[in-house]
Amino acid sequence: MIEAKGIVKKYDKHQALKGLDLSIQKGDVFGLLGPNGAGKTTFIRILNQIIAPDQGHVLFNGEALKSSHIGRIGYLPEERGLYPKMKIGEQLLYLAQLKGLTKKEAHERIQYWLQRFELKDRVNTKVEALSKGLAQKVQFIASVIHEPELLILDEPFTGFDPVNAEHIKSEILRLNQEGATIIFSTHRMESVEELCENIVLINQGEKLLEGSLAEIKSQYRSGWYKLECRKEWQPTDGNWIVESLDSKSNRYHYRIKLESKDIPKILDAVKGLELVNFQEETPSLNEIFIKSTSGHE
Repeated sequence: MIEAKGIVKKYDKHQALKGLDLSIQKGDVFGLLGPNGAGKTTFIRILNQIIAPDQGHVLFNGEALKSSHIGRIGYLPEERGLYPKMKIGEQLLYLAQLKGLTKKEAHERIQYWLQRFELKDRVNTKVEALSKGLAQKVQFIASVIHEPELLILDEPFTGFDPVNAEHIKSEILRLNQEGATIIFSTHRMESVEELCENIVLINQGEKLLEGSLAEIKSQYRSGWYKLECRKEWQPTDGNWIVESLDSKSNRYHYRIKLESKDIPKILDAVKGLELVNFQEETPSLNEIFIKSTSGHE
């Protein structure tokens, strides 16, 4: 759906993007990650045609990005943009019509979404009278009411308690299952691991990592494994690194590493220990994020 090639953007003496290339497949939930100042917001603004790149180009479904694509994109910005003095119903009607819906279509969809978010009795409430969480729900509705093909979510869980964050998460997944492509930008790595199949990590305007979560985690394999067994293990092979962990109830726990990362050899070595559990230690996305960006500050 999105193909970005050689995107460069400068602000005075600061270069926000330095020849960024990335691809986002149709139907994907794609994680756009990076520390503050990495260039994520600049790229999102380029997709929304708020600003234009100095160099490079973006394709939207194979076409050069143009103004007619705006109606096919939904955008939930990190800095919310509701009008505090307007009533919820009036505001959603106005924003829906800006996205090309007729008044009749807009009213039907407003009723549908207010029902889904249990806000039907608040249609005449002004935004300024809402709690932060309820205002966030209205902002989310405004972003999806025109049924966009591409939905860009910048920190979508900000302001939500755990119950409502879970509600928003289920709505994001439902929209994706119904065909929407999602770009998901957040600092909450646990949400990325739960929602995204593919990610890009950028820092200081440059791409550091891109690919599926499984591929990226594989690149950062440590070679450490944890095992639980019923018999004590005393390895004689000098190639092993073995750390004994807490053991109780006749169960022995170890953390082991073989420099060659030879899994068959590991399994062969522990097969007589009455193995209960054996698993590879895989780094969290948060650990990968920190490790990848720490040398680029």
